[in-house]
Amino acid sequence: MNTYEGYSDQELLDLLRLGDRSAYTAIYHRYKFILHHHAFNKLRNREEAQDVLQEVFTNLWLKREALQIRTNLSGYLYSAVRNRVLDIFAHREVKLKYVSRVKPELSSVPTDHLVRENQLRAIIEKEIANLPPRMREVFELSRKQHLTHKEIAELMGTSEETVKKQVSGALKQLRVKLGVLAYLLLLFHY
Repeated sequence: MNTYEGYSDQELLDLLRLGDRSAYTAIYHRYKFILHHHAFNKLRNREEAQDVLQEVFTNLWLKREALQIRTNLSGYLYSAVRNRVLDIFAHREVKLKYVSRVKPELSSVPTDHLVRENQLRAIIEKEIANLPPRMREVFELSRKQHLTHKEIAELMGTSEETVKKQVSGALKQLRVKLGVLAYLLLLFHY
């Protein structure tokens, strides 16, 4: 078994071009820590630094036959890491510009969901207003003021049973007039 630790970078590079996986592994082990440290110093994120390292070494293997290294292997690898880091910074800048440009537009226009919810609330309020006066008053005390049936009975000078029937009757009328979806919204928001 050949030991590649004593080989020079040029010898490893020549073997790499021939598809020697052991030469590739030797290059990886020789440079992985220092290149990871270099990427981390720029990015300040271990996962991103690891991703950069993986991309650089993956490209080294995939392009091994066509590699044209003009300086030396370490210089080539440092340049590849630096270029990938610069790509990440450029991508972040583009992303920030896009978000800052789109964010004001998103916050100034109410979403379709909010518009529909407001329309539905208006319909519910209209139907509540159409209830008979005493039933509406009992219903609003129950749902909007969050009073108990007992508290409403004491406030209005009537029995708890009457209050219970008024609330039940109001809910029944609203369910029929509003339909299931609006009725569910009424139950959850009032």
